[in-house]
Amino acid sequence: MGSREKEEPPPVDLYRDTWVRYLGYANEVGESFRAIVPVSLVWASYGVATIYVTADAVDKGKKAATATPKEEGRAAQATVAVVDTFVWQSLASVIIPGFTINRICAASLYLMGRTTRWPLSVRKWATTAVGLSAIPFIIKPIDRSVDFLMDSSLRKLYKTEEKPPTSF
Repeated sequence: MGSREKEEPPPVDLYRDTWVRYLGYANEVGESFRAIVPVSLVWASYGVATIYVTADAVDKGKKAATATPKEEGRAAQATVAVVDTFVWQSLASVIIPGFTINRICAASLYLMGRTTRWPLSVRKWATTAVGLSAIPFIIKPIDRSVDFLMDSSLRKLYKTEEKPPTSF
């Protein structure tokens, strides 16, 4: 029997493969709690998500720079990685899901006010539960939509053979 070479597993991506990825969902959690916490905490959750997006973009730029020989356009590859990651993450992790959860929560609070006799505090907590429970259901459709949007627009400017670092 011949010996088989073991394939090394891909390196762990701190921003995609660990608990750090959940920091990108901070603003969705903040939007879910908007009815019961000060608005400053909601904005702080956007700050956490934005820091995550920026750190991931910088990380992808550094990885692209170290993976590309200088003579093959290292700076250009790093710039593409940073821009692609930042735009994709901004849309898929902050802007679209934040807006979506905000509208789901606003609609649920309004509808509960019109259709139930629950006290306001109960309606607000129920709205928070609705928002939190919607998060897992919106992630994949938003990710796929942003991939389509990026592939149909920005990514045409820097045609690449390989999948961009933001495609999950």
